Amino acid sequence: MLRIVFQNHPPSALYLWSRSAARRIAEVQPQARVIAILREPASLLRSLHLQFLRSHVEVETDFRRAISLESERREGRQVPRNTYWPKALLYSEHVRYVEQLQRYRDALGSERMLILIYDDFRRDNEASVRAVLRFLEADDSAPVEILEANPNVGVRSRHLHALASAVSLGRGPLARSVKGAVRALTPAGARRRAKSRVLYRDPPPPDEDFMRELRRRFEPEVRALSAYLDRDLITLWGDDRVG
Repeated sequence: MLRIVFQNHPPSALYLWSRSAARRIAEVQPQARVIAILREPASLLRSLHLQFLRSHVEVETDFRRAISLESERREGRQVPRNTYWPKALLYSEHVRYVEQLQRYRDALGSERMLILIYDDFRRDNEASVRAVLRFLEADDSAPVEILEANPNVGVRSRHLHALASAVSLGRGPLARSVKGAVRALTPAGARRRAKSRVLYRDPPPPDEDFMRELRRRFEPEVRALSAYLDRDLITLWGDDRVG
């Protein structure tokens, strides 16, 4: 039985964004195979923003405002004081798909790459998984089980979330005392459920006007990717209706 676990924001997506990952992977393992799942740019960036809020890369809770800060952050201004990954906040760099794919093609060759579209994976996940197995030269005949994991969530309070993280990650005697007391008094499952209820909530609905603005902004990237993959992603991702 194969188990498919859906995650809206897999950490490995950042390997595609990285300017050095392709070269370094090829140096360590020249026979590596790369699987890239590409998502409509506006949707990808909204999901990325929510993930960055959870992981303390971002502090600006308003998605529109976070995107608008990119030019200032490129110059080193308006960068969150305690963020550990300031370059990741240049949101538009995450959806330069053709440039990113070309780095892997140059490093490993096109025959060692499988490029999938997120919409196809969601619509017929089993077929996509079997395509991956064939690409990896693995048995593609096993039954497939599908699970949903790590759905997008919003942060209820930035300050409360930061405090909880400081306690969780802290190594001093006070942090150790607090964590020890909580562990002693509360079962692990109850701790996870309480943390989820207190810190997180369903994300707000997307601002459709702003999402259309982003689709117009990144339409050249989508057109370039359509030509690169020889597939009409303009129509698939609705960019033909945002002009």
